[in-house]
Amino acid sequence: MALSDADVQKQIKHMMAFIEQEANEKAEEIDAKAEEEFNIEKGRLVQTQRLKIMEYYEKKEKQIDQQKKIQMSNLMNQARLKVLKTRDDMIADLLTEARQKLADIAKDHAKYSELLEGLVLQGFYQLLEPKVTIRCRQQDIAMVQAAVQKNIPTYKETVKSSIQARIDQDRFLSPNICGGIEMYNDNGKIKVANTLESRLDLMAQQMMPEVREKLFGANPNRRFLD
Repeated sequence: MALSDADVQKQIKHMMAFIEQEANEKAEEIDAKAEEEFNIEKGRLVQTQRLKIMEYYEKKEKQIDQQKKIQMSNLMNQARLKVLKTRDDMIADLLTEARQKLADIAKDHAKYSELLEGLVLQGFYQLLEPKVTIRCRQQDIAMVQAAVQKNIPTYKETVKSSIQARIDQDRFLSPNICGGIEMYNDNGKIKVANTLESRLDLMAQQMMPEVREKLFGANPNRRFLD
């Protein structure tokens, strides 16, 4: 039985409605999937950027911390150098004061004569030469000559050897020297400095650890005491 035009139109409309419904459902399914993929990708991008931001600020924090450590180390070094400079200045002032007091030693004739005797005899023993030349201040010639004459017998008896000592009458120690002598071997190539200044410098060098400990206390970083 043939369908009437009305029936055909009705079936066509029904098929069209079905196709349209399927198309709408498919479109909704595609939109939902696209939205889900979008949200996943957005989440991934956000997480990636968040990690990058965190890494950036962690790196910055480490850099700032390192800069703080460097700055603190520099400040500590500067402070340490200032302390060392202040200590060195104090010791230099102490030595300067000691040098200024050296001149008082020569003013006591008896004590200074005794001191010259010891300096001359020590020079003899240090050089151990048969001939020596002694240089002193011009005003000390007589006392040095007396010290030489007194110590030659002592030297001969101890060393079992003779010695000739000459006082240089052409060149004297500087007037700025507080006292003492310089002694040379015969050709002048070997020198023993026994001026008051040189003895003070030697004593200061030998006693510097003790002086520093007296002034500033024991050094906690010092491992050896001798």
